Amino acid sequence: MRIAISIDDTDNLESRGTGEIASLIAEELQQRGWGSCSYITRHQLYVHPDIPYTSHNSAMCFFADVGEGWLEPVIEYVSEFLEKESAPGSDPGLCVAVPARMTARNELIGFGRRAKREVIGMDEAYDLARRLGVHLSQHGGTGQGVIGALAGAGLRMSGNDGRLKGSLEFAQPYRMLRVDELLQHPVVDVVKSVTGEGLKDEDLVVLGEKPKTVLLDGASVLLVAASQSSDAKARWQTLHRKQLKAY
Repeated sequence: MRIAISIDDTDNLESRGTGEIASLIAEELQQRGWGSCSYITRHQLYVHPDIPYTSHNSAMCFFADVGEGWLEPVIEYVSEFLEKESAPGSDPGLCVAVPARMTARNELIGFGRRAKREVIGMDEAYDLARRLGVHLSQHGGTGQGVIGALAGAGLRMSGNDGRLKGSLEFAQPYRMLRVDELLQHPVVDVVKSVTGEGLKDEDLVVLGEKPKTVLLDGASVLLVAASQSSDAKARWQTLHRKQLKAY
């Protein structure tokens, strides 16, 4: 059974971030033998004076494939973990959804997209979660993080939002690789030009600082643009992190 686990607002300016909390949760689920976890995605939400946030107002979400009998233990474990490990002053929220059991998944996706452009209240988030049969709970502070947690689950399910947590690491010591070499990385599903221009396996790509993939059409995509490198052999380069903020 595939489930989406989404969390938001677990940190403060001095603590470890929500992304690290999500990683610890995923690692523990696997160590306990409850299932296997996918990569973690960061979903940027609306930045507005009426919305309290630590630094970027982004939720973290990942999929986990668990046995039928492990759903409730997972929810209980993650709830207790957030209550114990979230930072003082944070307002952590948790969403756990089972996509296969949802008959109105588009409503959840629509909620996530709205949370990227407008202020939404906690009551609306809880009402939607109840109607869709999605677990939504708060674990400290005001519980405001339930809004982002629910939105993060919807955005991850859309398959077209978010940046993968962490940057890509390659064993090779140089900073230029062929497209087919990039595709050998376990997290890179597709290498794609931002202009839609076709790429060849032998095309060289200059790797910028901390290259990241984004979630597009349900795949982990490494986006590239025309190279600005002085090396005439390199036709492409990865996008700068500022360019990736749009995703």
